[in-house]
Amino acid sequence: MKRGISGLFMAVMVVFSVSAYAHEASKHAATTVSGELVDTGCYTAHLGKGASHASCATMCINQGMPMGVLTPKGVLYLVTMDHDNPDAYNKLKTMAGKKVAITGHVYARSGLTAIEIDSFKPGA
Repeated sequence: MKRGISGLFMAVMVVFSVSAYAHEASKHAATTVSGELVDTGCYTAHLGKGASHASCATMCINQGMPMGVLTPKGVLYLVTMDHDNPDAYNKLKTMAGKKVAITGHVYARSGLTAIEIDSFKPGA
């Protein structure tokens, strides 16, 4: 009986290990998205963007408004934080109204496209 339980336990552990590996392996490859860093509230409500809106965007972002990257083609990506490495996300907050190139993993769910930031560079 002990061998049967031990064997079953080992089989379950192998299944979980393979499942965890498959999940990690399915993670999207890193992508770079370039454009203007906007606060999503002002941009979606009244097209707030550009240098003239930078101080408002900075204030909104610092008060918790989500950040987005608006590409030159008009595609808006929600910027999300990598919970294991929040530094790039927190430093990005200083770039409101400026051009940035963000590298990370892009995900799309229910009509929303987001990039989980790994790093960024000023300018685009």
